[in-house]
This record gives sequence, structure tokens and C-alpha cells, in this order.
Amino acid sequence: MRVKEILNNYELCIADIEVMLNGETRSAPTLCVTDGHEVIPLNTPDGRPIQMNKANAIQLGDGKWV
Repeated sequence: MRVKEILNNYELCIADIEVMLNGETRSAPTLCVTDGHEVIPLNTPDGRPIQMNKANAIQLGDGKWV
């Protein structure tokens, strides 16, 4: 394994993410990364860790915390 690049424009955060699971709305504090414009969760809605993927990004609207 090797480090290809260090991404300096992201920082770790914990976001209260809301999801629909089995027809029920649930929310939980979730480890994420953010660039100030979008938040990318680092685990699945059921808590399993995943690799950072821009396809999972959640837009923050006007670029500010909501």
C-alpha cells in the first residue's frame, strides 16, 4: 500500500445525517469529510466503513453549514 496524494482541501467533521431505512427516517452522527460545499460520509447508513467516494457527496446548499 502507498500514499498517492494527500488531499489538503478536505477536513474531517461529524455530521448529523438523516436517511430513510426500511420506510423510517433515522439520523445519527456520522464521520464525514467536507470541503465547505459538500459533505462526503465515510460510512454507510448502517454504520459500515467505506472509502471516500465523491458519488456519495451531499451538497450543503449555499456552501455554508446548515
